[in-house]
Amino acid sequence: MTKTGVFDGDPTIMITKASELKKELQRLVRAIVDNDDSNAETIDRATQTLRALKEVKSKTRVSLRKPSYDGGLLSCCPEEFRCPISGELMRDPVIVSTGQTYDRPFIQRWLKSGHRTCPRTQQVLSHTLLTPNLLIREMISQWCKNHEMQLPDPTQYSNEDGLTEADRDHFISLLEKMSSTLSEQKEAARELRLLTKRMPSFRALFSESIDAIPQLLNPLSQNRSQIDLHPELQEDLITTLLNLSIHDNNKKFVAETPMVISLVIDALRSGTIETRSNAAATLFTLSALDSNKALIGKSGALKSLIDLLEEGHPLAMKDVASAVFNLCIIQENKASAVRDGAVGVILKKIANRIHVDELLAILAILSSNPKAVEEMGELGGVPCLLSVIRESLCPRNKENCIAILHTICFNDRTKWKEMREEETTYGTISQLAQNGTSRAKRKASGILERLNRVVNLTRTA
Repeated sequence: MTKTGVFDGDPTIMITKASELKKELQRLVRAIVDNDDSNAETIDRATQTLRALKEVKSKTRVSLRKPSYDGGLLSCCPEEFRCPISGELMRDPVIVSTGQTYDRPFIQRWLKSGHRTCPRTQQVLSHTLLTPNLLIREMISQWCKNHEMQLPDPTQYSNEDGLTEADRDHFISLLEKMSSTLSEQKEAARELRLLTKRMPSFRALFSESIDAIPQLLNPLSQNRSQIDLHPELQEDLITTLLNLSIHDNNKKFVAETPMVISLVIDALRSGTIETRSNAAATLFTLSALDSNKALIGKSGALKSLIDLLEEGHPLAMKDVASAVFNLCIIQENKASAVRDGAVGVILKKIANRIHVDELLAILAILSSNPKAVEEMGELGGVPCLLSVIRESLCPRNKENCIAILHTICFNDRTKWKEMREEETTYGTISQLAQNGTSRAKRKASGILERLNRVVNLTRTA
């Protein structure tokens, strides 16, 4: 393949270069016009810049009109076979949401540079999925045959993600196997799990077709009652979902695909412990988007997460805690978590010194919910948190504890007695008011001021 033009034959680069030369030429002309004493050197530079601009313009037109794999006849090929961006004969035509067709590598480059409009119509794209235009592709192929011209083998060309046409065909064949026999489903699921783990480009492929994820999950959606008979298949498919959800551009698309969240919740309740852990991790990565937090919360996922948290399997605890924390950032999910028993489960784990850091963070975020605060007081939260302050070496844990205690005590007068006894016996709160983080000092000082008022009122009475 021979390239035409300069600047790597990329028309977008040449257009940029032409723009830079125009600006330089404008500057030099202004200098000549505005300065009566302009020297010959400035005029010579302006002349050289004008020649360079003319050359770039000429080569840009050549690049746009003659494909890089020039076969002589390509200058007269139908206009609809050319990519509107590159001007080249398309080798992998795809359709964007506006209905316009482009060559895949060029429209991908356009989208990855941050554009969210159709290059030809300037309409805002409703989504960035790319659908193969099989009709145009077949017409291009037929045109080439009629003119006894062979296009280069598509497998020789990789897109910017390193995927070849053969890779895409293999991807499609793996998804098709999800509707085949059980043995082929297992084989394909295992390979997709490995591919999406090793190659980010394969994760991106799923967002290019609206049917890809439903095809992937077909074995789970069709045989939900039988999935316990094939736990390894469920594990591979859920882990593939986790790999997909890591890709930022996939998060919204994955979460909003029908049945995805419900199948992930099924996985939280059944299968291997690795499946359950990866299902929790999937919810955690998807919940990075606020819109997904609400969607996942409404699905009832928090109950399954809290049940798994209560079981306390070491392999799953961190992923579950991370998912619960992320989901509870929005107010409506806090109420759901409290209704589903989060406070009691978390306090028990903290009392047993299990994943204290993560669980204290959840308890702190739940403390803005009045029902959660009430339950913390009723379920022994005060002595539990005070013991963590005494024993912990982590400033952040101490800070979370005293902030939660501050909320509990200012909402429940009966807890001031326990706080006064703690201060009298250990001086825990005074020490924190002197040595804690700035927030911990503020909360501890607030408690001490209230304790002093309570003591003074008692003496007066």
